[in-house]
Amino acid sequence: MKICIYGAGAVGGLIAGRLAQAGHEVSVVARGAHFTSILAKGLRVVSDGKEFQVRINATNDPSRLETQDYVIVAVKGQSLPEVAAGIAPLLGPATSIVTAMNGVPWWFFDRLKFGGGKLRLDTLDPGGAIRAAMPTERIVGCVIHLAASTPEPGLISHNMGQRLILGEPGGANTARTHALAAALNEAGFAAVESDFIEKEFWVKLLGNISFNPVSALTLSTANRLIADEYVKAYMITIMRECLAIGRAVGVDADIDPEARLDMARKLGVFKTSMLQDMEAGKMLEIDGLLTGTLEIARKAGVAAPFTESLAGLARLRAESSGQYK
Repeated sequence: MKICIYGAGAVGGLIAGRLAQAGHEVSVVARGAHFTSILAKGLRVVSDGKEFQVRINATNDPSRLETQDYVIVAVKGQSLPEVAAGIAPLLGPATSIVTAMNGVPWWFFDRLKFGGGKLRLDTLDPGGAIRAAMPTERIVGCVIHLAASTPEPGLISHNMGQRLILGEPGGANTARTHALAAALNEAGFAAVESDFIEKEFWVKLLGNISFNPVSALTLSTANRLIADEYVKAYMITIMRECLAIGRAVGVDADIDPEARLDMARKLGVFKTSMLQDMEAGKMLEIDGLLTGTLEIARKAGVAAPFTESLAGLARLRAESSGQYK
């Protein structure tokens, strides 16, 4: 397969490295020192205590690449306008776009009964440029249940987890999803298909909407958040609001907050992606996790005062350090 990873950071880089090692024709769109290092030395991946290195076609300009079978978009939500502006040269008539991201995807409402497919998430895609560039007909959703980091440019550290959940909006999975799942499994991932990918995004969101911003505000690892009685209670309240929002639009995560906390407990001491971004001075993914969720709450008529307060606190904290616009 010809597969382009648009955004070769921690998760994207891990996917790129393993797919290339498995023999696929892999290219990456990257930027900055990470791009420079991959271009000069190849991509290095450390996983399960072993390191391997692959030479892959790296560019910071997607127009230099050919059309692909799959484009795996593995960027933070705030980078999506840039992807939308640059992805066209990679798309042929049958190219699939895989959204391997946290938070609420811009296409979330498109195949739900709630709203009859007419609702749009304006806070995530104002003006519709993202939807126009990456239409829902091409989309395969991907929910990530693994942790990775970039200790230095050109190096990916796979810390834990192998699970990737794939599914097309609305649940009508086709050959493109089956083929991608098979390729990812052959590359060493534990890829499974879901007939309701929107639910899988919401299960993941339940943890992201609570752990990520709270960890960034407190500069604390996940285990410390769970261990503090008051913080744990606050995050459970956020989760309950998130559950209510999902159920109101027909997406029931069907998981108890304590069970969701147990999923995090099993990961032990780890830094959320938002805490890593906070410490690195990068822009924070506030809109994809919080603002989009609150827009859904408003459309569904669900009150979410604790989530609103968390969004306000996270936004102001990030604005004060130039990490949110």
